[in-house]
Amino acid sequence: MSSALWLAVLASAAGTLLMRLLPLLWMRRRLERLDDGDDGLEAMPQWLGILGPLMIAAVLGVSLVPKTTDAISWLATAIGVAATLAVWWRLRSLGWPVAAGVAAYGVVVMVLG
Repeated sequence: MSSALWLAVLASAAGTLLMRLLPLLWMRRRLERLDDGDDGLEAMPQWLGILGPLMIAAVLGVSLVPKTTDAISWLATAIGVAATLAVWWRLRSLGWPVAAGVAAYGVVVMVLG
C-alpha cells in the first residue's frame, strides 16, 4: 500500500479512537469530581446523550447523497433506501435491512450502469 493510504488509515483510526476516548475520559473525570456516590444518569450532561444520535444522523445524511449526481445514482439510492425501509418494516432488525439496501443499490447500478 502507498504511504498516502497508510496515512489515511492511521488518521481514520486516530479519529475513531478519539471520538470514543475523549468523552469517556471527560466523563470519568466529571464523576470523580462530583464523587457524591451517585453514578446515575443525573451526572451525565444532556449533550453527551444527544451526541450519538447526532453522529448517526450525520452519517445517514452523507450516505443519502450519491457520489456522482447522475440519474442512475439517484435512482439506485432511492431504490436502496426503499429496500432498506421495506425490509426494516417487515423484520424490525438492523442487519438485514442494511444488506437489502446495499444489494438493491448494487443491482440497480450493475443493471443500469
